[in-house]
Amino acid sequence: MQPPVPTITPHEVQQWQADGKGFSFLDIREIHEVTVSSLTQSHIPMAFCLSRQAEIPRTHAVVVYCRSGARSAATVSALMTKYNFDNLYSLEGGITQWCAVFCPEKEVG
Repeated sequence: MQPPVPTITPHEVQQWQADGKGFSFLDIREIHEVTVSSLTQSHIPMAFCLSRQAEIPRTHAVVVYCRSGARSAATVSALMTKYNFDNLYSLEGGITQWCAVFCPEKEVG
C-alpha cells in the first residue's frame, strides 16, 4: 500500500516563504514546458526523477510541481515508495494553479 501523497497549496507555499521556512521547488515538466514558465532553476524531467533521485535534497522540504499536479503527485508517490523520501510535497494544481492565484497574466507551459 502506498502512503498518501503530501500536497501543498500555492497559498501554503506563500506562507512558508513569509515564515522563512527552508524549502525549494523542483520542476518536473518537460523542457518545452519549462521554457514558457518556471518557478525555479531546479529542473528534472519526470522521466528522470527516479534515476536522478540523488540530486533531490533530503535536508529540507521540496515542493514538486508540474503543469496541473498529476505528474508531481505520481512522482512524489514513487520517490516516497522507492527511495523513502519524507520531505516532498506535490503542488496542488501545479503551476497552472500557482499562476491563476499569483500571476494570472503569465502564460503557463
